[in-house]
Amino acid sequence: MKFALGTANPGKVREMCDILCGLGFEVATRDELGIDIDIEETGSTFLENATLKAEAICKASGLPAIADDSGLCIDALGGAPGVYSSSFGGEGLSELERCGFLLNKMANMEHRGAKFVSTIVCVFPDGKVLSAEGECRGEILKVPRGHGGFGYDPVFIAEGMDKAMAELTPEMKNAISHRGKALAKFSELIIQLS
Repeated sequence: MKFALGTANPGKVREMCDILCGLGFEVATRDELGIDIDIEETGSTFLENATLKAEAICKASGLPAIADDSGLCIDALGGAPGVYSSSFGGEGLSELERCGFLLNKMANMEHRGAKFVSTIVCVFPDGKVLSAEGECRGEILKVPRGHGGFGYDPVFIAEGMDKAMAELTPEMKNAISHRGKALAKFSELIIQLS
């Protein structure tokens, strides 16, 4: 079965392709399918936003579409930035500037517990919908480390690890990440459908 990817974020596309292909799925990106549409993420939850993206790409491609919505939820900030992770600190900031904004906001905070959350939604042309969620708990570092990954990876260290997400190889990150866990659960759901 071939799936269309509902995300346009290059970092997510790379990770999802790596993980899904590793699980034996055939995937096509929006670029490969010639789909250039803007999808407004108007939902207030990861599930709502992932569903909006999957529905739009399924309709545009005629294929089952898999979309991810994910973010960083920080305990000391009441779960923020959450669904607003990509715009935290204001529009137009680079990933590095966004990490800097977060570190400044948390400069005097001792409790630095946080989690990455990923919700995966697959919408099929017949209207069937599957969803799965994954989490990766950890802490916010006081200074960025590493040059890999994307988003908040340089300022997040997962529980039990001694390296920031941005210091891990893609294979190591995918094995422990929120997105890797969500896609593994999704894979199990697809197998049950067969």
